[in-house]
Amino acid sequence: MKRQTLSLGICLTACLGMLLLALSTQAQQVEPILETSRAAVQDTSRSQGRIDELDSRTQTLLSEYRANLKQLEQLNRYNASQQRQVDAQRGEIESLNRDISNIASLQRAVQPLMEDMVEALAELVEADIPLLLDERRERIDRLRGIMDDPGRSPAQRYRLVIEAYQIENEYGRTIEAYRDNIEVDGRMYENVDFLRIGRLALIFRTDDDQVLKRFDPETRRWVDLDRSFLPDVKTASRIAREQIPPDLMFIPVTAPQPAN
Repeated sequence: MKRQTLSLGICLTACLGMLLLALSTQAQQVEPILETSRAAVQDTSRSQGRIDELDSRTQTLLSEYRANLKQLEQLNRYNASQQRQVDAQRGEIESLNRDISNIASLQRAVQPLMEDMVEALAELVEADIPLLLDERRERIDRLRGIMDDPGRSPAQRYRLVIEAYQIENEYGRTIEAYRDNIEVDGRMYENVDFLRIGRLALIFRTDDDQVLKRFDPETRRWVDLDRSFLPDVKTASRIAREQIPPDLMFIPVTAPQPAN
């Protein structure tokens, strides 16, 4: 009985040793596989990190590319706009160059025209009712001197001629009262009161109201004015001096004649 127990123990011990030896051998065979698996996992992790990094850089580069494309589009549109402006400015420059090349011929044509305008204005003053004759004749003389003044540019001459015409035009649509001297039929009247109503009537009266005359454009002479107009003349003078508000007035004018 003891021999059987001992044999069984030896057998178990031998089996156990063989099992341990087999496990040890298997463990030695599995360990490289595990190491390889762990290395593969680490490589996979590093590869995934590089992939994530590359993906992040790709997204960044893509965003920058899209932003650059947008900026390029804006720059192209801006350049196109600037080019249109440059083309327009070149057109204006060419037009100005053509105008500059024509200035000399234009000045040659304008100078005689302005001189004719001054002479026409002088004829108008002499043919018009004799209002402020000294002042208007002096203006004509100044214009004639300006036409021959080399220090005046054509633009200045033209502006002064136009101003003179505007002044003459104002006489036809304004009312004015002023004081001046006048000689009528060899008699000098000093500092008398003149009344001008457009170019329809030119009247003067003395301060004592003893002399009341109007200019007759048909005979071009000063004639006596009916004294019934004296109150209206005084009222019109006050209106012209803005001493009273505008009001209805009666003025002597030549009756229209039927046309032949």
